[in-house]
Amino acid sequence: MAVIAGGRDSITHFEVLREYPSSKVTHLRLKLETGRTHQIRVHLSHIGHPVIGDPVYCNRASQEVFKTFEGQCLHAKAIAFVHPITGERLSFESELPDYFTELLEKAENREK
Repeated sequence: MAVIAGGRDSITHFEVLREYPSSKVTHLRLKLETGRTHQIRVHLSHIGHPVIGDPVYCNRASQEVFKTFEGQCLHAKAIAFVHPITGERLSFESELPDYFTELLEKAENREK
């Protein structure tokens, strides 16, 4: 997957919540208009904010800072969809998991 001219439309809106320059980390809030395969990972890598822990789209400099982190640092705070069988609109919300808040705390401590 890649960002290419003439490719299928794929739209991701983002807001910077906090930058951690010493860690080369930026905490972002994303809102997707489309749902393409690897959309978040491809778009963030393309704009220079690869997802921590992404083995495909993350550059080595970003990986090095948090090399002990396992998995990808992505979290869906809210998600909603229409059930394919019942047609009911379902929505779910979830707070940041511990691994994510711990990573942000580690980035914050590097800033001090």
